[in-house]
Amino acid sequence: MSYHELIAHYENCLAQYGDTPQGVDWPKAEDVPRRYQVMRELWKQAHAPDVLDFGCGAGHFYEWLQTIDPTVRYRGLDASPAFIALCQHKHPYIPWSCVDVLVHPEALPPADYVIMNGVLTEKRSLSFEAMWDYAQRLLTTVFAQTRRGLAFNVMSPYVDWERDDLFHLPPALLLPFVHRQLSRHVALRMDYGLYEYTVYIYREAQV
Repeated sequence: MSYHELIAHYENCLAQYGDTPQGVDWPKAEDVPRRYQVMRELWKQAHAPDVLDFGCGAGHFYEWLQTIDPTVRYRGLDASPAFIALCQHKHPYIPWSCVDVLVHPEALPPADYVIMNGVLTEKRSLSFEAMWDYAQRLLTTVFAQTRRGLAFNVMSPYVDWERDDLFHLPPALLLPFVHRQLSRHVALRMDYGLYEYTVYIYREAQV
């Protein structure tokens, strides 16, 4: 399965850099809280929401949430045994799951809100077509278990140059798929100063 290359890549980052932003392949640590804040704004003012951190990596979003909104009922899921073992060691009282949801979709727990931070930003040596197919299958599977809203980020195509190993996804390709297969209640965030954008997909209109 070609997407397993992505899992292996992140595990190599963890082995090389340890429990750091670089260990989950975020090159600039100062950008990480900005991404977390954008993901956090998915659920706006909801009190004590049930949140699934899909592709939780080293659990850094959970650690950040504890300083911002400790009422969140948090769960973490990742397809990498190495990352889940690290999370369980650091925070044994949190429910962590090691699941490849494209192989075992029945093991994906439902949640009010799901965030996918960095899950679809890199494609490594995958072709654009292979990564786009993976993204569609993953988003369809995850949104099926999302009760209220899903957030994910991808690299923007509106850059001076595109890196071959990153997933620069045109909104003009993404939005028809989302409207057709998932929901018409969609918001795009391109206002936070990074060379990426975040998409919110909701079950119902947000007013």
